[in-house]
Amino acid sequence: MPATPKKTIYMSGPIMDVHEGEAREWRDEAQRRLGRHFRLLNPMRRNFKDREVDSSNEIVEFDLQDVRDADIILVNYNKPSIGTAMEVFHASHNLGKFVVTFSPFEFKDCSPWMVRFSTKILPSLEEACNYLVTHFIEMEERKP
Repeated sequence: MPATPKKTIYMSGPIMDVHEGEAREWRDEAQRRLGRHFRLLNPMRRNFKDREVDSSNEIVEFDLQDVRDADIILVNYNKPSIGTAMEVFHASHNLGKFVVTFSPFEFKDCSPWMVRFSTKILPSLEEACNYLVTHFIEMEERKP
């Protein structure tokens, strides 16, 4: 029996107005934790500069293409981000994607929009990665 192709995860989270290291660090950690099981789409792989008129439309369109190409969206909701919120809404509401969010916020402090359009919200990247492996890898391996 041929191997099942890896599911694809898009890593959504703040990029604009955060230090590049902060935007990159959690994505690198997710790649380390999930890369053997999933194909990960990292928007940081592109070298666009925010706020440059000629790249704004490209940034959005490439990110939306990644959302369309992904099976699952992994979201870092560590601060409000318009781009992240738009990706989550589009992925969940328009495309019916499975959205796994991790956030340091308690439920009462989360935006109702993020709560409504996330399939699951967990308190840490580690727990989100464990959830993804448990529900999308281990459960698949148990199927007859």
